[in-house]
Amino acid sequence: MADIAPARWAELSACEIASLVREGRGTAQTMTEAALRAIAERDAGVRAFTEVWADTARAHAAEVQARVEAGERLPLAGVPIGIKAGEGTGSVQSQRMIEAGCVPVGATSVPVVSNAADWQTWGHTDRGPTLNPLNPAWSPGGSSAGSAAAVASGMVPLATGSDGAGSVRIPAAWCAVYGLKPTNGTVPARDAAGLNIAGPLARGAQDLRAAFKALAGAGAGADAGTGTPVRRPLRAAWSATLGIADTDPEVAARVRSFVGTAFGADRLLVDEPDIRLPDPAPCWMALRGHRAAPAEQVEAVRRELHTAVDALFGAYDVLATPTTPHPPHGHSGPGNRMSVALTWAFNITGHPAVSLPAGRTPAGDVVGLQFIARHGREADLLTLAETSGRCR
Repeated sequence: MADIAPARWAELSACEIASLVREGRGTAQTMTEAALRAIAERDAGVRAFTEVWADTARAHAAEVQARVEAGERLPLAGVPIGIKAGEGTGSVQSQRMIEAGCVPVGATSVPVVSNAADWQTWGHTDRGPTLNPLNPAWSPGGSSAGSAAAVASGMVPLATGSDGAGSVRIPAAWCAVYGLKPTNGTVPARDAAGLNIAGPLARGAQDLRAAFKALAGAGAGADAGTGTPVRRPLRAAWSATLGIADTDPEVAARVRSFVGTAFGADRLLVDEPDIRLPDPAPCWMALRGHRAAPAEQVEAVRRELHTAVDALFGAYDVLATPTTPHPPHGHSGPGNRMSVALTWAFNITGHPAVSLPAGRTPAGDVVGLQFIARHGREADLLTLAETSGRCR
């Protein structure tokens, strides 16, 4: 295959790239050079990468190509991937992606530790903050900021992230890509509290499935990303606030409308029960060491959350919410808004959750749709993601 034109590269999915390489219609080296060229051409205007590993990427590509030519059928053969900074190529997530055939091309940006009261929700680079490819005035979300921006800008089709309170799902929503937080324990947690779980970001839902299947490995159960049929239609509970978030009406209306148009009654039966979860803030803050609290109080909130969410999944297959209660904020920070208000409860309970692009509000602000499922039921989330992608 000749060099890939930039416009064509931005459209190629991870699954298409792997198919071309496996079938001999392209090489891992060609795909890697296309990604490196895209980074060189586009990253100055995005700042998604803190490091580019050109020589290492070329060496990885040669190894992948040799494996393919030796007869290995790698599911992600030759797919360039961004690696979240701080994770490195030695993490469990990175190693599983590399084993599946991915070629790591660079480290993607994350927020820098700040003494400011506001949480930083954009990537930090030595060239300045990471910019949202959809609008440079917007934050791309965090903490997997650079990974989402690299995917959304067409530099790479896949990137790794990690999600301790929404750090995959929020940047996925604000950059209009797909992001998955798997069930806690799918891979070892990246924090002592067990809340920070590795997860992929992708431009397309099928790529998200392929990435999760590689990430989950052999020990995640029969349903892990395999396309195992799920019951039709799924029963969904919709909540704009979970009883705890101050969700903007425009965000709630847009995401609820998307649920109604993207999923027919043969796919999803939507109910709107009055959901009021316990506030996860004191529990999460204590578990992550940000705020002291008596252990019995922390455990009491954790039990209440588990009880409330388990009760919901006694009646419903999935829970649907906006991914964030407000649209992307600017680079001055979120102010007193809690971007994680609809996501972090499920880091405590361990349930898998996905963020899907859900369009824009009348003001042009991008929004995401979050689905949460029972433990181990990523297959339900991935099937919904693929359905929504066909309807966009």
